[in-house]
Amino acid sequence: MRVSDSDLATAVPAAPAQRAAPRVAVTDDGRPMWLLLAVFLVPLVLSNALQSAGQTIGSIYLGRLIGVRALAAVSVIFPIVFLLISFMIGLASGSSVLIGQAYGARDEHRMKAVAGTTLAASLWLGAIVGAAGLLLAPELLRWIGTPPEIFADAVLYARILFASLPVFFAFIAYTTFLRGTGDAATPFYALVLTTAISLVVSPALILGWFGLPRLGVASVAVASIVANTAGLAGLIAYLARVRHPLRLDLEVARNLRVEWPILAAVVRIGIPSAIQMIFVALAEIAVITFVNRFGSDATAAYGAVNQVVGYVQFPAISIGIAASIFGAQAIGAERNDLLRKVVRAAVGLNYALGVLLVGACYLFAREILGWFITAPHALAIAHRLLMITLWSYLLFGNAAVLSGIMRGSGTVVWPTLIGIAAIWGVEVPVAYVMMRQIGLDGVWLGYPAAFCANLCLQFAYYELVWRRREHRRIAI
Repeated sequence: MRVSDSDLATAVPAAPAQRAAPRVAVTDDGRPMWLLLAVFLVPLVLSNALQSAGQTIGSIYLGRLIGVRALAAVSVIFPIVFLLISFMIGLASGSSVLIGQAYGARDEHRMKAVAGTTLAASLWLGAIVGAAGLLLAPELLRWIGTPPEIFADAVLYARILFASLPVFFAFIAYTTFLRGTGDAATPFYALVLTTAISLVVSPALILGWFGLPRLGVASVAVASIVANTAGLAGLIAYLARVRHPLRLDLEVARNLRVEWPILAAVVRIGIPSAIQMIFVALAEIAVITFVNRFGSDATAAYGAVNQVVGYVQFPAISIGIAASIFGAQAIGAERNDLLRKVVRAAVGLNYALGVLLVGACYLFAREILGWFITAPHALAIAHRLLMITLWSYLLFGNAAVLSGIMRGSGTVVWPTLIGIAAIWGVEVPVAYVMMRQIGLDGVWLGYPAAFCANLCLQFAYYELVWRRREHRRIAI
């Protein structure tokens, strides 16, 4: 793809093979910015939706084919796994900014150096954390108060999961690299493969198809190892076949070591994002403790509303990621003039897609919530709560775009601090105070209050500080 409005071509020159998935560059061929973002967004949104659907189906397998205790044994380790995954996603997101900037600058050597360092760090991190988890799984599960009747199954599942972390972390790293080059399609295809394998292997091991052993709760963990290994191997093979710039060739293999200046830059960019994700998780724990005071129907309503909201969030989160990557590419190409175009296009897409999704959810709220709960009282609570909070996710998406474009330049501390302040300085206190004033409905008022505060503060920092600077590639 070529640039039509200047002589700058930001795409890294590809080898003659033509079968590679398309990579979208921020200055590609003169098409409108919103269209470039949309092309990148479609597979990214589908990836998020597919991942969520795969987790849902896996939970159904456990609950229906083994029993509720199996589902509980797997669920109990989730908070710990979420923290680990948050850290890894943060690390990988830092590498995507550096790769995006190198991609915009047509610096293939730098891309490979960043990829090699991050991949090596991911493997080391996965091996160290995995080994520690294998040894400490019983203590961790006792520490979080795992019920005795599911303890043995939870330990077994946790140990297998920890053993799989090196492969899983490497898979996350590689898919994030590719998105940094504007290629969201290849990670989507890899995720389709891993999800399909997991959804076949899991019931095969639960029910003993084809003479396979019945592994019980361990089935889902073993299926995950098989799927992620196959997905990573398939991804590496595909990239080699199409001669992708980030294929695992001799140069990447030589760079498969930790270069500390590069790792320091990756960590500096990525860790604040991971910390914010952790604070989000802790805030949800606080909110659910408020909700639980109103009984099991309120808790069920909370779960149903979160299911719906999760799908509404996918486009907003994806647009924020796209803004970050496109911003990084523009800065790498020394095209600061394109940054406002990225922001305007991303914000426009956020409201266009968001209004469609939110509007559909408002129109069909009872029907959608009915997929998850059938009890009339719980359904009525969920419907009321959805009406209170759903519109505010448009503001959430707008703030995600602003923080994303700033992160693409390497500015991460202030967007992160603002996000944490909105959660813990606004959302949780408002939810608590309003709960005491008007009951359960007050808990949900914390969300729109936090999203409004976050957008206002992110916009103020973006306009008054960030936009007045000249942004350059991060030195490593």
